[in-house]
Amino acid sequence: MFKGLLIAPLALASILGVGLARSHTTVAPARVQNIVLVHGAFADGSSYAKVIPLLEAQGFRVTAVQNPLSSLAADVAAAKRAIALQDGPVILVGHSWGGMVISEAGNDPKVVGLVYIAAIVPEDGQAANDVLKPYPPTPGLGHMKPDAAGFLSLTRQGIEEDFVPDLPAGERALVYATQGPWNSTALAEQVMSAAWKTKPSWFIAVNDRILPADYEQIIAKRIKAKTTTLPSGHVPMLSRPKEVAAVIIDAANSVGAGNP
Repeated sequence: MFKGLLIAPLALASILGVGLARSHTTVAPARVQNIVLVHGAFADGSSYAKVIPLLEAQGFRVTAVQNPLSSLAADVAAAKRAIALQDGPVILVGHSWGGMVISEAGNDPKVVGLVYIAAIVPEDGQAANDVLKPYPPTPGLGHMKPDAAGFLSLTRQGIEEDFVPDLPAGERALVYATQGPWNSTALAEQVMSAAWKTKPSWFIAVNDRILPADYEQIIAKRIKAKTTTLPSGHVPMLSRPKEVAAVIIDAANSVGAGNP
């Protein structure tokens, strides 16, 4: 009889003790698992071809958007379709012109962090032309050539010397052959509400000949982005994929842990 009476309080104390311990245990939220990649002008989703396997090897679910490059609105719509397919929070990544795209599409509630790579980053109501107007033209922009419909492409020299100068010759040739023509009218389309004002941001700056290199440092500071500077050309996803993947992973881990 006494043995039974003794065991019951001990069992109750054990249960309460476990419950108390659990109530003081804080488990950090899991990192963000979904990564959506937005390419820039003169490119397609394959500009992330070296980064995607590095992210997937770490367990991320990765989607590379294929922008039509026909207008800002069309590119934003393509990014939003990709975001809608994700099953949870998203890190949204934009390269170059893709910075304009993610600054608008990033207002989607699923997006919890933005990664800008050598990107054009607007204020509310700005077009790409407005962002770049205060800076002198770069060598690369001098190699943009329009076709009869107003779509811009880079010359072979522009690809070789300004767009991907730090890639091997064979890869530079491939980038030239697969470049995506970009509708010049997109340069005048405005972002209505810049997502970086409400979402934590990361920025990868480079030794650029397409965008002004000093602009990249200035804009990264202005948007209070965590900034990484790489000794690469305009497309570090192809020349420095490990470093680019590391920044994206840092964003996913930081936001997932609640520490943007």
